Amino acid sequence: MPHVICEPCIGVKDRSCQEVCPVECIYDAGEQLYIHPDECIDCGACVPACPVNAIYPEEDVPEPWRVYVERNRVWAHTLANVHVLEDPA
Repeated sequence: MPHVICEPCIGVKDRSCQEVCPVECIYDAGEQLYIHPDECIDCGACVPACPVNAIYPEEDVPEPWRVYVERNRVWAHTLANVHVLEDPA
């Protein structure tokens, strides 16, 4: 999993990260945004775009937010094809 969006995103969802993502792998999943690990190309463009510093490479997620690594994995497996869910056309 290249990057993970952590707690500071909750309730903010600024979407600046979505705007700069070249592969559109960042999704709105309710209370926060998530990065789909199978779609992310690990370019890091989202990191400086986030105004609340919520995005980290998986290996750099601060200890208090390590739970978001697993949340992201669960979310990605639950919604295996989010593109179809977001755009059924």
